Amino acid sequence: MSRLPQWVGGLGAGLTRLAQRLEEQRRRAEAAAAEDAEALRRDGAAGPSGGTQASGAARPEPDVPAAEKESPAAREPVTAAVAGPAAAGGPEPVAAEPGSGAAPSGAEAGRAAAAVPAPPAYAPAIGARPDPASAVPWGVRVAAEAGWRLLVLAGTLWVLAQVITTIELVVLAFVAALLITALLQPTVAWLRRRGLPRGVATALTFIGGFVIMGLVGWFVVWQVQANIDSVSDRIQEGITELKGWLLKSPFHVTDGQINNIAKNLQDAVGANTEAITSAGLEGVTVVLEVLTGILLAMFTTLFLLYDGRRIWEWMLKLVPFAAREGVAGAGPRAWRTLTAYVRGTVLVAMIDAFFIGIGLYFLKVPLAVPLAVFIFLFAFIPLIGAVVSGALACVVALVTQGMFTALMVLAVVLAVQQIEGHILQPFILGRAVRVHPLAVILSVAAGGLIAGIGGAVVAVPLVAVTNTVVGYLRSYSLEQAVRMAPQPRGATAIGVAPTPVRPPSGE
Repeated sequence: MSRLPQWVGGLGAGLTRLAQRLEEQRRRAEAAAAEDAEALRRDGAAGPSGGTQASGAARPEPDVPAAEKESPAAREPVTAAVAGPAAAGGPEPVAAEPGSGAAPSGAEAGRAAAAVPAPPAYAPAIGARPDPASAVPWGVRVAAEAGWRLLVLAGTLWVLAQVITTIELVVLAFVAALLITALLQPTVAWLRRRGLPRGVATALTFIGGFVIMGLVGWFVVWQVQANIDSVSDRIQEGITELKGWLLKSPFHVTDGQINNIAKNLQDAVGANTEAITSAGLEGVTVVLEVLTGILLAMFTTLFLLYDGRRIWEWMLKLVPFAAREGVAGAGPRAWRTLTAYVRGTVLVAMIDAFFIGIGLYFLKVPLAVPLAVFIFLFAFIPLIGAVVSGALACVVALVTQGMFTALMVLAVVLAVQQIEGHILQPFILGRAVRVHPLAVILSVAAGGLIAGIGGAVVAVPLVAVTNTVVGYLRSYSLEQAVRMAPQPRGATAIGVAPTPVRPPSGE
């Protein structure tokens, strides 16, 4: 019992030394971490040519006392702490048995760690495996990012096309109402500037516009019905003359070949009687759909003329707030582009129909006025409409008046169309609607494939409006980027800021 106080005092002294060595080790670790951070900062500031150290160079070790460098046992605070009581005269620690389950003593752990040799200084450093995303080349990552976004856009366009195909009648009626509204809206604005209320101005414009269009349609139908008998007789005579010309032509066509062709046509018609009958029934359905579309377009036009601004303001509320300002600025510009396109196209179509109609009248071609109206209507289909209407006029002239009159009609049509393409459209439409001819051809073809004649009619104004909206939004985004950029300061601000031009001292 006399040695118990001594053993307790030795144990306390050992614990004190253990705490001191742990504190010293913590300070050395913090100093080493600070030196590593400082070395990394100096290497980063030096850059590629700043004389950075090699990757295999050893780090500068922190200052270690000489007493700790001499023996590895001095680096093991646990061993010294446990050995402290023995040095002070206390009982020596007993090693645990292999199968006893007790933890090994500090001295044994220190000896086991000292038995493992440290890697040499010249050994290359083995870095951690890189992140898989960083291992992919930059070009592949950019292509993948753009690819999945393009897939999302393609899917969105496909879904939109399916929806449009499902409600094609409604979409075409609404687009036709937009085009008619763009044609009539300036008249409403003019009447309101003269002091008429909005309702009265809208009613007068709506009624007047649709009455004029109805009268034009009635006049065309009346002219066709009044001249259909004489035209049929002339067509029969023209076919007989064409048969005689083929028999006398250098193509060596015989009467038997012509009769065989006529017989094949008759057989084809007789074999497809059922198909023709079903087509006639489908024609009745088409007529009903056309009438429904006309009524829907009329009502839509009325409400767009009367309440178009409030409809546009309501649609702006559906746009996200961050993009609302840009869309609000693009809308009026798109509407001006659409108005300029419709008014310019109507004016150009009227000029074409007037001059071609005069040419047909002086050449004594039957149905000159209905053909002029058809030329006016087909002018709303770019490129294709002019070809179809001109070919129709030439065919009617050929079967009714002969080859010379047909050639003269062709010359008149080509002359008027050349004047339209090189003088009228650049002068009337100007820069309000500037679409490349390739874009016109592709858009008309795509619109015709998607929605037939209606799609071909609305393709070019849609492309023109899209071009205007995209150009404005690009300019708006650049302006916003410049506006939100941080302003320069100091001498840079002086160099960037505009300085007033001072007059010479003599003035």
